[in-house]
Amino acid sequence: MAAASSPSVFMVAVNGQIESGQFPGFDDLYCKFCFVYGQDWVPAAGLEEGISQITSRSDVAPTTFVWNFPIDITFKSTNPSGWPQIVVSVYGPDFFGNDVVRGYGAVHIPFTPGR
Repeated sequence: MAAASSPSVFMVAVNGQIESGQFPGFDDLYCKFCFVYGQDWVPAAGLEEGISQITSRSDVAPTTFVWNFPIDITFKSTNPSGWPQIVVSVYGPDFFGNDVVRGYGAVHIPFTPGR
């Protein structure tokens, strides 16, 4: 009787940062990120979600907000279906001081290394 073979796994490492964003007309913004992925994917190391510090407009570039928010996570999977995506949301205060969404987006993690 042949030994049962376990499916081969592969790893995907994500290292980078959310550097900055352009948001004219706003101040005191922060961002959140999270990863969404298929059922065959498992985080092997790192954080699946995070929240940055609050940043304010600068005098040099009044519409650019700099976070330099590090991202470091490793995924393990047996199947490329359900490839991970990063979801980023930017929040800031409204007129009453409540945090409201000022921007959002999602993108698949790149298949190849690079910027």
